[in-house]
Amino acid sequence: MVSVTEQPAAPAESTRPEPERVPKLVGAAWVLMLVNTLGSQGPQTILPIPRPLIQMITMGAVGAAFVLALVVNPRVQLRPSAYLLMLTVLVVVSFASSGQLTGGLGSLFRSFRFALFVTTLWLLTRWWGNGMVFVRHHVRFLGAVLATVAVGLVVAPGLARPSLYDGRLVGVIWPLTAPQVGQYGAIVAGLVVMLWLSKLTDGRSVALIAGPAVVLLLLSHTRTATLGLVVGLLVAGLSLFLTNARARRAFAWGTIVVGVVAVGFASAVQTWVLRGQDTENFANLTGRQKTWNALLDQPRSLMQEVFGLGLTNKSFNGLPIDSSWLSVYYEQGLVGVALVALFLLTLVVIAALRPPSPARACAVFLIVYCLVSSYTESGLGDASPYLLHLAIAAALLTRRAPAESELDRPQRIPR
Repeated sequence: MVSVTEQPAAPAESTRPEPERVPKLVGAAWVLMLVNTLGSQGPQTILPIPRPLIQMITMGAVGAAFVLALVVNPRVQLRPSAYLLMLTVLVVVSFASSGQLTGGLGSLFRSFRFALFVTTLWLLTRWWGNGMVFVRHHVRFLGAVLATVAVGLVVAPGLARPSLYDGRLVGVIWPLTAPQVGQYGAIVAGLVVMLWLSKLTDGRSVALIAGPAVVLLLLSHTRTATLGLVVGLLVAGLSLFLTNARARRAFAWGTIVVGVVAVGFASAVQTWVLRGQDTENFANLTGRQKTWNALLDQPRSLMQEVFGLGLTNKSFNGLPIDSSWLSVYYEQGLVGVALVALFLLTLVVIAALRPPSPARACAVFLIVYCLVSSYTESGLGDASPYLLHLAIAAALLTRRAPAESELDRPQRIPR
């Protein structure tokens, strides 16, 4: 474990009552929510795992999380959340669109799972004033997932970087796609760096946690996650620029490093970005543009235009949609797109109005990352890790209760 220290609280604050301790079951519920979003599709694993078993584990995890959240919060004490309020409306829209049964009974099942997902988040809002607790659980679990990816790379390098996926790193202990590996690597690295900039952890954590996470991200060749990490760190770092000397020094050194890499390794960077694709394939986003055009050209009724066709597996004509905005439009219509835009805008505005702090910096990173990823990754309209990233951002931006916040006490994150 790596200690995370902060400057002592002012004497006046020492007389304030201790905050309600966050039960361990809250962390267990959060981990189960993350398990639920791992998915059941992916590459071949070292030890074959039947897909029905994977689905049973991932889909059952949200039910177990709901039960734990209800056990730990039996009086159903909730905190107000504009983010969750709009997600709740999106759940209602999902049931309305899925009720058409255009996508079969599977759409209603996905809507029920989405409702259980959002309800569990509501039950956990009781502890959202201690946002850094959820950051720690997030880093721990995603770091553990990345550790399985690294073990798979060492044990079975050929299987972990299959030619079928153009040599991109995938998970072979638990089936994880390259974009998933990239996303988890970017989120872990970004959060640890923000904690370091905020002096809530030390350089050893950056070297032992963020460093390997970035290596796995680069091996996954996930361009969206890499861009999200860079832009997220830039914007979040700038949010600390005026109040944090370490952030200013890091920004200066980061600018120098980026300049050196851009000039001295331009050819290698271009090769990594192109990923062996020609200019035309790169320009149409690896074929995504064709799928997007076909989706937009599909005839639909007024009901389908407004409320969508119901929750699906985020594919169109057998091809992944790979865009949060278009998948929401396809599944939940224009109303769904408006709700997603509204809760993202709400988080951005709240973050802009909060004073500089470690919590706001981490929240800004998560919000910006999800905004960047939404263009070429699906996940903002259904139970997904992206909605959990944003839930942590909402928790970090929640105003502190009169009692002392978790941020005012030394924290620990895993090594």
